[in-house]
This record gives sequence, structure tokens and C-alpha cells, in this order.
Amino acid sequence: MSLSIRNQIPGTVVAVTSGQAMSTVKVRLAGGQDITAAITTDAVKDLGLAEGSAVNALVKSTEVALATGPVAGISIRNQIPGTVTDVATGGAMGSVKVSVEGGRLTAAVTKDAVEALGLTAGSSVVALIKSTEISLSAA
Repeated sequence: MSLSIRNQIPGTVVAVTSGQAMSTVKVRLAGGQDITAAITTDAVKDLGLAEGSAVNALVKSTEVALATGPVAGISIRNQIPGTVTDVATGGAMGSVKVSVEGGRLTAAVTKDAVEALGLTAGSSVVALIKSTEISLSAA
């Protein structure tokens, strides 16, 4: 299946915590980082997710925020360090490609943010992704 979602990183489920309607799924990405996805409990059942399941973590580029270092005092737990490999800006928005262990992420951010953060190829960044913005597909 082809998707417009550019951020597709392979991983393995390491834990599932199920609730009445929502569940959290901890995934170890190919590069060794752990992320958490908050998805419906029905989706966990439909996908047959359990410890050891191979999955792809999917994130729209508009849901990836960038920081120049780890951020404390924030509810966003998915903080993935990486290095900017390419920056393309237009009149209002920018597309920032980030190399992370085990894959690559693209963040769609404002041109103002690119300039304010001084993002250029080689910049160290941390990709911030809310757990509710991560979808999972069976690999």
C-alpha cells in the first residue's frame, strides 16, 4: 500500500498496555529508540499486536516538531535525536529531513521556525512526536 505519510520507521512492539478504549504500545525502533503510540484498543486487537510484533510507526510530517536539544517539563515523551540532512523552505513553510538511528524523519515546520532555530544540514535536533500522533501498521 502506498501512503502519503513519509515517516515510516520499522520497529518491534516491546509492551502493550490496554485500557477500555485506548491502549499504549511501546515500540523499539530499528535504531534502538523506544517510542510510545496511543491507539485504540480495537486497533491493537485488529492488528494482533503483542510483544514481539513487527510494526511500522507512521507519523505525518506536520506532526513532527523539532527542538535543538532534549526538552524537559513537557508531556511529549517521544523525543528522538537526529541530525538535519536537508532543509527546503518556501514562502511560509519548510521541509526538514532528519537522519535518526535506523531511519529518517521529515518535519514540516514554518520558515520562521527554520530560521529561528538556525536549522541547516548538520544541525543536531530532537524530533518531538506526541504519542497520539503515531499510527502503527503491521509489518
